[in-house]
Amino acid sequence: MQLNGALLQVYGDLGAGNGADYAKAPIYVPVPGRLLRVGDNHLQIRIRADSARRAGLSRVTVGPATPVRTELFESAYAWRFTGSVLLTAFSLIVGGIALALWLTQVDTGAVGRHRREGIYFWAALAEFCWALRVADGVISDPPLPWGVWGVLMAACYAGWAASAMMFCYHLAGWSRRPRVQWVRWPLAAIVAGTVVFTAMSLQRQEPLWLTGWLAVEIVIIVCFVGAFAIATVRRPNAEQWLVAGAALVTVAFGTRDWLVIRLSDAYGETTWVRYSSVFFGIALLLIVLRRFHAASVEARDWVKALADRVAQRERELAFTYAELEEVARDQARTHERERILRDMHDGVGSHISSAIRQLQSGQTSSEELLRTLRDSLDQLKLSIDSIHLPLGDVGALLAALRYRLEPRLLAAGIEFEWAVDEVAPVKLLDAQAMRQLQFLLFEAISNVLQHGHASVLRIEAGMQGDTVQLRVIDNGRGFDASQVPRALSERAGAVGARLALESRPGRTVVQLSFD
Repeated sequence: MQLNGALLQVYGDLGAGNGADYAKAPIYVPVPGRLLRVGDNHLQIRIRADSARRAGLSRVTVGPATPVRTELFESAYAWRFTGSVLLTAFSLIVGGIALALWLTQVDTGAVGRHRREGIYFWAALAEFCWALRVADGVISDPPLPWGVWGVLMAACYAGWAASAMMFCYHLAGWSRRPRVQWVRWPLAAIVAGTVVFTAMSLQRQEPLWLTGWLAVEIVIIVCFVGAFAIATVRRPNAEQWLVAGAALVTVAFGTRDWLVIRLSDAYGETTWVRYSSVFFGIALLLIVLRRFHAASVEARDWVKALADRVAQRERELAFTYAELEEVARDQARTHERERILRDMHDGVGSHISSAIRQLQSGQTSSEELLRTLRDSLDQLKLSIDSIHLPLGDVGALLAALRYRLEPRLLAAGIEFEWAVDEVAPVKLLDAQAMRQLQFLLFEAISNVLQHGHASVLRIEAGMQGDTVQLRVIDNGRGFDASQVPRALSERAGAVGARLALESRPGRTVVQLSFD
């Protein structure tokens, strides 16, 4: 640009074709007052026209800086440049939301594989295509060669139109109707045809190829939008009314742009469809968010229904568990009764049987008979005591044993010594093992009463490291320690204890150790 032979401004290189494009936004060039002449002034503007680019010059306005800049340039710049930036940002936001929903909203009810909701995908693709197409309005120097870039921009325009129509295709429910699925092929043809005719226009430098194809594209879009509008009238709903209105406005504006931009010399005009697309973008956003809200409500309802079912199952399980607990308690009582009967049969019953045999033989003394009956009674009392013994509590077991047997020891003239320290619970001693241990100790003490002829009996209990150690010690006449009584060894094995015997005249020790 020159004024009176002086260079005012240069944009790009006139000698390099198909490069930068500075005609996408209005240009404001300040003119120094010293270059102006009184009378006629000569303004020269040189431009370069490249193939398939609109070659021409819009109206040039020359005047005072303030009105030209504020009233003309800033308004035109806002519509052409700033508006493109805002539209790009808006489309990217809407497309990002739709893409996020498409990636996260999976139909788990699809048989064989996970199926995503197609309406979100086409909304995202439409907005991303449109964001790239509108962004071209602010890119003076494209990152790709002009031929490739021109085809890409045309494909983005067609991709936006086809994706928006695929959005309508899913919105109208046509994707679930086999007779209407052929509609997808003309939409694919829009993108393919645009790429082919744009490439031909650039290669042959004949813009009419692309202009003619755009006319065909507009006809296809008008037919589709008309069919969608008719479907909306037949089965109206808020979503389809919203999209149908936006689609009709967009088609009208697109037709206007085709007439003004492609067929006239109005080089300073701004495309209207870029702004009408905002309505379509808002419609897409509202529908996507509305469907997401509906899906969220449905998911919450499912979660609530599932929670109710889980609560119902929990109540049923609690009732069943209570019944099982009652059955278990009945079984425990039955087992306990069986255990008492078994103990009475093995212990008390055995002693009573011995007493009967002694009476029948007529050869036993009253003292021996009395001792047998006392053993029977003591064992009966110990069987009853074992019901209430805490599991593994050796100290409590010894205390119960002392309570039952100390009077009898004193009556037999045997001095009783008690040396029991606090001992740790023995985990392996369950209810059955506690009874076995009780009978084992009773057996050892009973042997002292019947055969030991002892004057002192001592019970010791204490800890040796982590080992619980019990001892029954008497000063009787002793016995052959190599011959371990069978009753003692069997019961020691049953309770998991190590049995050690030591016996000589004046000292007999029965020792049990629990690790």
